[in-house]
Order: sequence, then structure tokens, then C-alpha cells
Amino acid sequence: MQWCEAIVHTTTEGSDIVSEALMLLGATGTEIIDRADVPDPTQPGVYWELYDPKLLDSMPEDVLVKGWFEENENTFDVIQSVKQKLAELSGIDFGIDMGTMTLEMTNVADEDWSENWKKHYKPFRIGSHLVVKPTWEAYQQQDGDLMIELDPGMAFGTGTHETTNMCMEMLERHLRDGVRVMDVGTGSGILAIAAAKLGATDVLAIDIDPSAVKVAKENVALNNVGEHVRVVEGDLVKSEAMPCELAVANIVADAICMLAGPLTRHLVKDGLLICSGIIREREQDVLSAAKAAGYQVQDRLEKGEWVALCLRNEAK
Repeated sequence: MQWCEAIVHTTTEGSDIVSEALMLLGATGTEIIDRADVPDPTQPGVYWELYDPKLLDSMPEDVLVKGWFEENENTFDVIQSVKQKLAELSGIDFGIDMGTMTLEMTNVADEDWSENWKKHYKPFRIGSHLVVKPTWEAYQQQDGDLMIELDPGMAFGTGTHETTNMCMEMLERHLRDGVRVMDVGTGSGILAIAAAKLGATDVLAIDIDPSAVKVAKENVALNNVGEHVRVVEGDLVKSEAMPCELAVANIVADAICMLAGPLTRHLVKDGLLICSGIIREREQDVLSAAKAAGYQVQDRLEKGEWVALCLRNEAK
């Protein structure tokens, strides 16, 4: 069995928070490597004789939290989720020093991983009509199929991860022909493309990551939906937005809580916000923020540790 090892640089105080986050994201186990766990040789205690005095010299200065993920068809998206979660944790004021929160991957080099994971990524169906087909795979299209060809590169969103999958199911359930859609944090562009395939006439796809914007633009062109989908670099608060009947945000819980209010300025009355990237333990936080912003829950999906919500804007 092949494994990917995620190594996060943090501090003694932050190590338990990082370890818990990795476990919630599907790590089969974690290990914390912390110099503070080794007795100080200048103040020997009853157990110091069990340690090699050279042990401290061989240990890293940073506290390292290691997590192991099975290499399978979901691993690429899981690693992207780890990156997103670390960014989320870095933005939270825990009242402690969390360290650099940098991520390293071992066993498969980063430049090789973008190719190696492809052997697990095959065409698959989501809902009744959406079919996601990697560009390098063959697929015999059937009547009624809405085909999305995708090469996600290193951008988040292959469709295999529960969060993306649930968003696409929600889009198929709730999107109506002719609506305007905003995709906040578009990643590979998969949700924006799905919205266009399902009948949206005007889709604005936004991402703060320039590499994701590049990938999303390529996938929009690949799927011949450039007439309906526009991809821009920026964020909802500081960059352009547009009035819309539906918004979709597959990001993280804290970002959804932060954006729920500002989004009501762009969603029409009774417009829908489909949001995912919500770990079950954070669902109540999102619901509280949504209620405060004037939303009512229209629909809910749950898969594994993740929740997706469809919220109706009643603020106007």
C-alpha cells in the first residue's frame, strides 16, 4: 500500500490542533515530533539514562506533526484540503504561536504527484446527468449526459472529494435555467463549468490563487463554456462581483462564516447559497452565521466528515 506523508511545521502549543485537523481530514494516524518531549540533559531525571544524549541534536528545531494518507483516487483532493485547512488555522487567533504552518509532502515528490495521482482518476457520474471525465481518459457519452472534461492540475476540485461532489449534487437539484451564478473559490473551475452545463447563462468564477485561475480558464475553454463563464483573480470582498440568483462556495467553514453576510448584497431576494467544505464539527458555526446574515436552510447533504448546505437569502 502506498502512503503520502504530510509534515506540518508548527509549535508545541499548536501541535495538538494540527494533529486533530489532520485526523479529521482522514489521516490514518499522526505523530508529533517535539524537542520539548525529550528531557533536558542539563537537568537529568530518573529516565534520562534511557535516552541517547545525541537525540536532541538530531531533532528538528520546529515541532513537526506528521500525518499519513492512503494513496488512492481521493488523495489529491485530500491534500488540497489539508492545504486549505492549514491556511484556515493560520488565520485564526488561538492566542498562541502556531509557527509557520508550512506543509511538506514526502514519499511522492510534489512535481511527480501531479502525474502519479492520475492513475486513480477515472470518469464518474454525479447525480443524474453530470459526468466528470479526465482529459486523458476515454468515455462513451450516453443520452442525457452533461460531460465535464477536466484537468485540475494542482488546483483544488476534481469532483471526487465529498465537498465538491455534494456541491455538484446541490447544483443539479437547485439550479434553474437562465440564472446568474457566482462561484467563490473556483479552484479547477469544476463548479462553474457544472453550473453552465446545467443551464446558467452568466457565471462569475473567482479565486485568489493565480495558478487556480489559470487552470480554471483552461478548463472553461476545454469545455466550450467561455461564452457563459468568466474567471477572475481576487476575492469577493475586494474584487468584482455581480447580482446573482445562486452562489456556490466550496471553501472552509470560517471563510463561509465571513462571506455569508457580504454575499447577501449580491444574491437576489430568495437567492440560494450552496456552501461546502464544512467539517461536521463546524456546521453549527456556519448555521449561526447564516442565520445572523438572514439565510434559511433550504437543503442539506452529509458525506463522511463533511456537510454541504443550501441556504436561501431572506435578507432583502
